[in-house]
This record gives sequence, structure tokens and C-alpha cells, in this order.
Amino acid sequence: MNKHCNNVYREGNVKSLAKAFLIIPGIQSAIGLAAGVAALLIASGTMAREFVSFPQNYPSGTIIIKQSERKLYFTTGPGTAVRYPIAIGRAGKAWQGETYVQGKYIRPAWEAPWVVRQDHPQFSHVIPGGSLHNPMGAAAITLGLSEVAIHGTTAGMRRSVGTAASYGCIRMYNEDVVDLFRRVSIGTRVVAIP
Repeated sequence: MNKHCNNVYREGNVKSLAKAFLIIPGIQSAIGLAAGVAALLIASGTMAREFVSFPQNYPSGTIIIKQSERKLYFTTGPGTAVRYPIAIGRAGKAWQGETYVQGKYIRPAWEAPWVVRQDHPQFSHVIPGGSLHNPMGAAAITLGLSEVAIHGTTAGMRRSVGTAASYGCIRMYNEDVVDLFRRVSIGTRVVAIP
């Protein structure tokens, strides 16, 4: 079991994912993942992402989180990037530095950690993947940091994008996290700067 951004990703969730996308258990998980991403892309009607020039000198295929802007950039070539609006960690919870993409999950289950349950005792211990109340939203891209991920959001939390609102994770609109999910690989470099 891997814990990231106050999440729990359980092996059993693969069966739930298979059922959610009408995939017969036993079919390769890669097929299930591809079907899940395709279903989410079809369901996505809006987008906040923009293609922009990006003067920073980062190689293509790098995620840069500019906290002061509340924006995430994914470099696509020399001087170009896709820019997404994000929510960052609230005061004392945001992180800076460098890490990498450790995992990719469609509709993961979420387990509220102790610190979150103290602030929100009404939260269920585990919120199943796909639940309308699951703060991971459509997808989660886990990072090589303890309990930190780039993930989607619930309908009620969409308004937090553009603010400092999380416990350290990078929160995106569901349609944008699905787009980023499609672009990144395990091992993608992630840099968070002020």
C-alpha cells in the first residue's frame, strides 16, 4: 500500500476500477487504465489549460509548479509549455524543491490521515474511488514525497483552484488532471518553485 497526499491506493481498487469502466477482471490493468482515461477525456467538456511560451530553461517533459502564480507548467518543447491553474498547499503546508512522478491512478480511494481527520472529524476513514465526495477526483499523480500528489477535485472544491487551500497536494480541475495524466510518465521530473 502506498500513501500519498493523504491517499490510500489499494490493490483491490483495480477491481473497482474495472467494474467502473465495465472491464472484465483479469484483463491487463493497462487496458483498464487506458479505458478509464479515455472515458474521462470524453466526459471532459471544459478546459482551463493554455498553451503558452515558457522562457524557463527546463527540458521538455518537466512539470514546474510556480507557487506564486498558482500555476503548473508542463514543458512541451523549447520555450513552450501547457499551463494549468492549480491550488497549492496552504501556509506551512506547501513544499518546494524537486521530486518525480512515482505513480498514476484513475479514481483512487482516499484515506484521510490523522491531521486531516483532526480538522474534519466528519470524514469517512476511507472514501472509495469514484465517490462524489472523494477529494482525489478523476485522477491522482503521486510524487516521490510522503503524502503528496497532483490530483483532481470534487465539484464543491473546484472553486479552491487558484488558491492556497490544500494540505500540501497540488489540486487541479478534473479535466486538467486527466490531460496532465495523459502527458506524464512514471519518473517525470517535478520542480516546485516560489
